[in-house]
Amino acid sequence: MPLVTDRTSVLNVFAEADRKGWVIPAFGTENLTTTEAVLASVRDRGEALGIPDLPVMLAVTNRYPERSQTAYYTHTRDWHVGLELFLADMEVLTRRDSPFGRLRVMVHLDHIQHDLDAELWRGNLRRFSSIMFDASTLPFEENMQATRAFVDARKSEIVVEGACDYVGAKGGRLTSVEEAERFSAGTGVDWIVANLGTEHRAGVSALNYARDRAREISAKIGRRLVLHGTSSVANDQLPHLFADGIAKVNLWTALERDSSAPLLHEMVLHAAKVGGAATASGMAGAGLLGPNADTRSPASITHFTTAWRQQLVFEEMKRSVKGYLEAWYRL
Repeated sequence: MPLVTDRTSVLNVFAEADRKGWVIPAFGTENLTTTEAVLASVRDRGEALGIPDLPVMLAVTNRYPERSQTAYYTHTRDWHVGLELFLADMEVLTRRDSPFGRLRVMVHLDHIQHDLDAELWRGNLRRFSSIMFDASTLPFEENMQATRAFVDARKSEIVVEGACDYVGAKGGRLTSVEEAERFSAGTGVDWIVANLGTEHRAGVSALNYARDRAREISAKIGRRLVLHGTSSVANDQLPHLFADGIAKVNLWTALERDSSAPLLHEMVLHAAKVGGAATASGMAGAGLLGPNADTRSPASITHFTTAWRQQLVFEEMKRSVKGYLEAWYRL
């Protein structure tokens, strides 16, 4: 079906999720391979559950200093071009004649900066389902003021997520219950992002997600928490996020991280087919390849193409997404 972008329709999806005990995931993407891997996995999960219109979010950052995903969507590194390419992909992939045409797909603008992204958030937002207005680099009171101004101007058009606290590369100080309450009441946002001990761009899933704090905050403001840095949450904690009051999760790092090692393994194992016998033999001679690596075969189109590499990443990303969906979408 067409992208779900109408504010009321998006909120209805989350109301349904609340009734059914679902946590809605927003999977970050910066390329078509990731986008399709997410949609393919959601389609498969929906078929397994007998829910062919299972909802999901695809998310992109724009001029977020930590990672501009719209810029990485194109080798021009121009976010204007990348954003249009991403949206074009989403429109084609969600048409009724697409393999993913029955899914309810939403587009989330993530970490949209209060200053760097003004050109974007002041423009037409009707192609998007929700936006994280991120003023978390400002002092708390100024953050609230800037977020409130955005909410007053645009909330009638789009679902708004506000950044109560900064969530960066390291866990940092947890958001207090009082801060979350003040931010929620003072800004009027639909969802809030608090610092719950998670981490963006996590190298390993071993950080201390503050489950008790999440429950304390949600007890005060309702199921309106968004968990960022979900890639750093231990697998055994994932099925409990709904009970913690989490309505939505954002994640991206794990998809890229967990698909890289299998790609490396296959390229090393089939080194000669990937790079040719001369290259593979040279690498073996330099101690870069072990005895199990193929160093004799001629280079082969079955292994040296971008399509072969992308297919490996696609399948690994599908498996990764599947694990998350099984934790959050259950009958």
